[in-house]
Amino acid sequence: MAAPFEERSGVVPCGTPWGRWYQTLEEVFIEVHVPPGTRAKDVSCSLQSRHLALAVGGRQLLQGKLFDSTIADEGTWTLEDRKLIRIVLMKTNRDAGNCWTSLLENDYAADPWVQDQMQRKLTLERFQRENPGFDFSGAEISGNYSKGGPDFSSLQK
Repeated sequence: MAAPFEERSGVVPCGTPWGRWYQTLEEVFIEVHVPPGTRAKDVSCSLQSRHLALAVGGRQLLQGKLFDSTIADEGTWTLEDRKLIRIVLMKTNRDAGNCWTSLLENDYAADPWVQDQMQRKLTLERFQRENPGFDFSGAEISGNYSKGGPDFSSLQK
């Protein structure tokens, strides 16, 4: 089986003061840098459908209403090398037109260039799913790709 699309084509990250976040058609990934030596018992992470809260050692690092809804039961967090917390959220709406413009409703927005690159990436990922025999991982896209690009589903094969 081929590697996932994001592994072959890279990710479009949005940098933040605490780390970065990025997205695929199905998931939102959050990487939070924490003090070296952090232990899992020092981490408090609450993942709800529309809300996220992360604290380390009693200090709130990230909290607020998510940009869009997620499947709460499928959200996970891991502590990697005792210095990075990786949170994975499963989007409820998984189409290319659902490109999150920010992580939280009023915080950590992608700048316009990054937002454009994210939308291009999700559109190419959609094309990849619709055409599994082709490799779009190195493709460039121009034209109408906002809201997931053109809809060819009504065309006859």
